[in-house]
Amino acid sequence: MNLPNILTVLRVLSVPFFVYLLLEPSMTSRVIAFAVFALASITDLIDGYLARKWNQETEFGKFLDPLADKALVLGAFVTFLLMSAQVQIWMVLCIVGRDMLITSLRYLAIHRGKSLHTSVFGKIKTAFQMFSILTIILSFLVISIKERNAINAVYGAAGEKGMDSWQVAYMNFQEFIHGHPQSIGYSLASFVPYYLMLFTTLVTIVSGLRYLFTNYRLIVGLTDLFHRQESARK
Repeated sequence: MNLPNILTVLRVLSVPFFVYLLLEPSMTSRVIAFAVFALASITDLIDGYLARKWNQETEFGKFLDPLADKALVLGAFVTFLLMSAQVQIWMVLCIVGRDMLITSLRYLAIHRGKSLHTSVFGKIKTAFQMFSILTIILSFLVISIKERNAINAVYGAAGEKGMDSWQVAYMNFQEFIHGHPQSIGYSLASFVPYYLMLFTTLVTIVSGLRYLFTNYRLIVGLTDLFHRQESARK
């Protein structure tokens, strides 16, 4: 257990505390949740840097580091799903599905002595996810719980009338542009989380498709190997 691995373990342990604090109704808890996520995101940069600089990269660290990142990000998005009507279940399912698929392929490749090619786009996806999460948490900080419930009620009522969340977010955006009787914080919180989640989901999907395209030959090879093993068992 070196320092980079300790930072990774602490990032994993921070997830339940972050989720608990975010769900708490007090403003203090939400501020602490924001700080916890920000610090955890920073350790993601620090542990990798230190591991490379001090030549302390280990198999344990390579295994746990991506899992820690995904636990932190997915914990945030699933919690948002419970807190905000602007966060749609299909968005979270797309993000979860992409990460589960790529993680499964990565560890299957490692098990076979191979490695999947990564790209800069994957790092952009992660950075955009972190930015979106921190911004959405900020949207919870600038409005009261009563105001957030009012925004959720607007989206819920629109859904019952057959309106899409896209339409509600667009109307709220137009009202913000042309002047809104509510506060600026309330107006921004009524559409910014939706658009951030939408763009984050699209970036995540594109990243997953690019990942599959880049590693096409390796994935085909693993699939063929799996079929041969199944045939041998029969």
